[in-house]
Amino acid sequence: MNIPTKITTARIVAIVLMLIGMFVSDFFVPELAASYISCGSFNIYTINLVWCGIFVLAAFTDFLDGYLARKWNQVTDLGKFLDPIADKLLIDCTFIYLVIARYPGQLSVNVFLVILLIARDLIIDALRLVASNKGKVLAASFAGKLKTVFEMVAIPLVFLNGFPFAFFDHGWPAGLHITDFVVYATVIASLVSGALYIFMNLDVFKEEK
Repeated sequence: MNIPTKITTARIVAIVLMLIGMFVSDFFVPELAASYISCGSFNIYTINLVWCGIFVLAAFTDFLDGYLARKWNQVTDLGKFLDPIADKLLIDCTFIYLVIARYPGQLSVNVFLVILLIARDLIIDALRLVASNKGKVLAASFAGKLKTVFEMVAIPLVFLNGFPFAFFDHGWPAGLHITDFVVYATVIASLVSGALYIFMNLDVFKEEK
């Protein structure tokens, strides 16, 4: 196992530990929700600031392992397989947390949008499985990477309760904050990239003679 793949594996382990921490803090230590940083008209919950920092660090390793793999010419099938899994664990599970963990005055993510994001990922995973059974490994596309960038921007914004945009859009109607529109753009990018990914790999569905 080369260094980029080790970084990817370490990210998966870190994500699992973060998810356990989220579960424990939200269900067994609810008093953590009482701790927040006041930013005038809105608050940033301390626990969300912690999760945001861990998320950003994990997101950086997603860039790092890919960069090192290309730079050192160490792109492997195992890395191509593990990297999308790490991305989906990080992003989908964090979005689920942002739906469940609702603190007073905290921006949240609409559950229907998260369902769309996860459904898209499940469909693409099924496509990868079919390709794998045929001996093919489908690498992430540019559109898929762009979708991931959108997600990695949207999630910290929600964790930080819309900071820095919340300084002037805090009083806007629910669902119409700037951060909400970033989430909407993320969902659109996700669905479009999924459709393009399927279109570019239609040959996977052809029956071999």
